[in-house]
Amino acid sequence: MIGLTTDSDPTTRLRAVIGRLSRRLRPTVAGSGLTPSQTSVLFTVVRLGPLGLSEISEIEGINPTMLSRITAQLCHSGLINRESDPEDKRAALVRATPAGQRLRKRIHRERTEALQEHMAKLSEEQRELLWSALPVLEALAEQIPGGRP
Repeated sequence: MIGLTTDSDPTTRLRAVIGRLSRRLRPTVAGSGLTPSQTSVLFTVVRLGPLGLSEISEIEGINPTMLSRITAQLCHSGLINRESDPEDKRAALVRATPAGQRLRKRIHRERTEALQEHMAKLSEEQRELLWSALPVLEALAEQIPGGRP
């Protein structure tokens, strides 16, 4: 099959397939105007916001200069708002707008529908194997440090 790694190490194969799945599910009609970094920041702000810029920088692993550009673009698009932190007027908080929340839902829905469409092409046995692996994958994701909550 095209795109499969020739590496026999299962850990390398798992990392490669997770990356491929993530990249292939990323493109959506709803999010076509956003870069992957903009989408990721928007999702984090919707899920965890309001957040300070330093918190977003840490969660996303993006340097402050790049994050400043991303948040400015998302503000300009009407997807997030920057506001003064009530506890520290020198700092800013970022919050998703209703439009940003709706866009996140549409992107998630499109990605889920795309995955469902491709899952339907697998055999019942293959789907059951995937479903049975979910608890292990979820536990693995929880134990890896530095990820988003």
